Amino acid sequence: MFDKAKQLYQMQKKAREVQKELKETEVEARSQNGSVTVVFNGEQHLISLEISPEFLQPEKKKQLEEDLKKTITEAISRVQAMASEKSKDMMKDMGINIPGM
Repeated sequence: MFDKAKQLYQMQKKAREVQKELKETEVEARSQNGSVTVVFNGEQHLISLEISPEFLQPEKKKQLEEDLKKTITEAISRVQAMASEKSKDMMKDMGINIPGM
């Protein structure tokens, strides 16, 4: 019983460390044409958003919307992949093997 409680404590401690590391990690994505740059942290919170001034014109609205959508989606995908990898590494370090991870 004591061993299981100790293992649970170690797992919680490691999870907090990973969570802190994710919070401090930043992922940047930039649109192909350079109109949009976004930065997210590992918790998928938007840290910054930059829009190139030349794309702030009414006739470029549609292109800007597409660039925003694609760039934000790319950044979130990268953050999710990074978080998944860190979680997998944490589980492996703890000796836990979950099929499919």
